[in-house]
Amino acid sequence: MTTSFELADGVEDWRVLGGDASAWFPASSHATGAALGSRVAGLPDAAADVDVRATGVRVRLRGAGDGTADPAQVEAARAISAEARELGLRADPAALQDVRLVVETATPDAARSFWREVLDYEPVGEHVLMDPRHRDPLVAFRVREAVPPLRNRLHLDVVRPPDAVGAVQRALARTPTGPFGVMIADDEGNEVDLVPGERVPGGADTEDWWAVFAGTAFYATSSPEQAASLAVAVANLADDAGIPLLVDVRPGGVTIDTGKDQWHPDVQPAFSGLAGPLQAAARAAGGAPARDGARFVQIGMDAVDVPATRAFWAAALGYVEDPRQGLTDLYDPRRFGPVMFFQDMEASDDARRRQRGRIHVELAVPHDAVDARVDAALAAGGRVVEDERPGRCVVADPEGNELAITARTDDVGTALP
Repeated sequence: MTTSFELADGVEDWRVLGGDASAWFPASSHATGAALGSRVAGLPDAAADVDVRATGVRVRLRGAGDGTADPAQVEAARAISAEARELGLRADPAALQDVRLVVETATPDAARSFWREVLDYEPVGEHVLMDPRHRDPLVAFRVREAVPPLRNRLHLDVVRPPDAVGAVQRALARTPTGPFGVMIADDEGNEVDLVPGERVPGGADTEDWWAVFAGTAFYATSSPEQAASLAVAVANLADDAGIPLLVDVRPGGVTIDTGKDQWHPDVQPAFSGLAGPLQAAARAAGGAPARDGARFVQIGMDAVDVPATRAFWAAALGYVEDPRQGLTDLYDPRRFGPVMFFQDMEASDDARRRQRGRIHVELAVPHDAVDARVDAALAAGGRVVEDERPGRCVVADPEGNELAITARTDDVGTALP
């Protein structure tokens, strides 16, 4: 009889979120996380995503699927945990989570086609689009016959290089509109601000870097060992500079990212002197710069009472408030989930406030964390909409925007009747 991955012996560090097995190991530096990444790269049959942060490292094994135990994957998880212990790292499963988006649509084929073009994602089965580098949030599509007609309160910002933005606009035959001249919408009115990024100034020394609401560079690599070596070099430079970076190691390459909160005119100068050395180190390690790794996705939400709505989402997602003046951003303190920001909405727009949105946020958490997240959401002003615990609970924020908190792996890609 097949058992759950999480019930297999020796994988207590790991949890299955959305079909993939993940472990988070807190650490005191980028270099420590990169050291674990190097050890993972040397393990046989342990292909993994390794996300290095200043505060720890997440390792994700793709392919748990429905959460059942695959013998090879279980062995890889055990081996990685053993390597982590040798480095003095201890896992914190409660820190694991995954934020994704659900689009309810009466025309799923058209919706998937639109968002695949906008996001440059890949289809997974019939109902899911996924970032091929597993960095930006998954988007699932669920059939809903009666689509609400009014404008959504939730929209996306997607930032890509300008030639990619132009190609999307031509492919979709959409003329951008909106206050900033960058908004396009799918056939049901779901909006996205498709924003052209730009190269980071600095000439040849920083030509690999793109400003896409964050400073980002991607380097293709030819082997896990080469990617791990590149990550170690980058980690050491980040530690020396005292700047927290996102260093995401994948089978085909490494993404280096400042995070949006490090790419604002008030804080950007702290990074400007590091971009050149990072580029030089990445190239010296054999990385080949590639423009298609530059993309940023964030979630925007309209609200009448922005402080109350923002407080709910901070509590429910475990996010922190960006302290800079003039911003309403919330961000994941480990910089895994998408940034959220909030915009003022007219109190008189009552019909749109009462309308249930077409785009929703889902939060996948470990099975033993659902109740705590629901409690946090309710304490911050939320209310229960649907309760199917122990596996799933839907809560609404003070203005009715819904969040599904789920530990069910079968939620990903399922279609509603």
